[in-house]
Amino acid sequence: MIYVSSLKRTEGFDISAIPLYLPPIGEEYGKEFENPVFFGAISLYLREKIRMFENMPSFLDKLFDAPPFLRMAARKAGTTRTEGFEETTIAMIKGNDPTRDREIARLSNYICASGKSDIIHLSNALIIGMASQLKNSCSVSIICSLQNEDDWIDQMKEPYRSEAWGLIGKESHNVDLFISPSQYFKEFVISKTGIQADKIHVIPSGLDAGTAVIKERGDSIPAIGYFSRLSYHNGLDKLVDAFILLRKEEKIPGLQLHLCGGYTGDDKSFVREQFRKIKGNNLDSVVKIYSSFHGKQKEEFFKTIDLMSVPVRKPDAYGLYILEANSAGVPVVQPATGAFPEIVGMTNGGITYQPDSVEALADALLKLLTDRQKLNELSRSGVDAVYNKLSTANMANRIISVYKKAIT
Repeated sequence: MIYVSSLKRTEGFDISAIPLYLPPIGEEYGKEFENPVFFGAISLYLREKIRMFENMPSFLDKLFDAPPFLRMAARKAGTTRTEGFEETTIAMIKGNDPTRDREIARLSNYICASGKSDIIHLSNALIIGMASQLKNSCSVSIICSLQNEDDWIDQMKEPYRSEAWGLIGKESHNVDLFISPSQYFKEFVISKTGIQADKIHVIPSGLDAGTAVIKERGDSIPAIGYFSRLSYHNGLDKLVDAFILLRKEEKIPGLQLHLCGGYTGDDKSFVREQFRKIKGNNLDSVVKIYSSFHGKQKEEFFKTIDLMSVPVRKPDAYGLYILEANSAGVPVVQPATGAFPEIVGMTNGGITYQPDSVEALADALLKLLTDRQKLNELSRSGVDAVYNKLSTANMANRIISVYKKAIT
């Protein structure tokens, strides 16, 4: 999504974004995409799961994937579980899979009808299987982004998990160049797939930030922030436990916890448990919830916090929420895992700590919250880095340089 919007603002560059599976929901996303949806989620699922639909005629495809049905499915898409989607995932990674050849032909015809393209940029390696057919049908160079494929694949049961990584490696020869958001993830993908290192270019994701705001910490009520999906995977419980520990120690009078983000149906019982803990410690009056990642709620959230932490359990390929916080002048406290040391090293907009205990997180939070001078220094350097080094304009220019390399 960030790639699309940033490239569209680049002069002399024409880009079209084509949605797969489901239509984008929300004005901030939908305006970037064209109308047709390919590999409609409903017909794709029926084709995989119900034998009588394996060879369904085109008119049934159009019926099941009619815009009203797909929009309804998109609004109800509240899970990130791979259970039941293993075969579909493998089919999309595998080259020349008969279950999707017809839809790739439809996609190829659509792309070719719009004029000669130089590049087709696949959004992630979970759809790498279409690279060979698109490359041959449209006579284009293929670029593929790498971004958190492990979040999906590592939930798959064996033998699907190993097969998925192996197929990505096998199909990689149909891709001219890959783009990874971090050196960490580049090395991780190489270890899983054997893709040649010189085919993967590291381009850190940028942020389309507004007007720079450097937030000087004064005598306002101290608050820790969390900006992500409220989930076990993202370590919400660890931050809640660290907050409860800091409140018990009473080293930071009046400390609050502000949470910004929604959750899926799979997260409901987990989220309820966190609020039971908060209420059990009589802290519900000092915990504030912001339900939206966008607009005025997001602005208010960042204005009210002193620092932010998303103590994820699993190493992350990037973590754009770090740039979101830094652009608002909010330093971060992140575990020293995955790409976080890289990002914090680039921005100097926070600190990392050795995971993975609640005590280590609480100590890191306390260290920064009690050093106002350090907070202000990290705030200024974080803002400077996002606006001058990690902007979407800089990112777009680097992506275009990869495109040019692929077509020369």
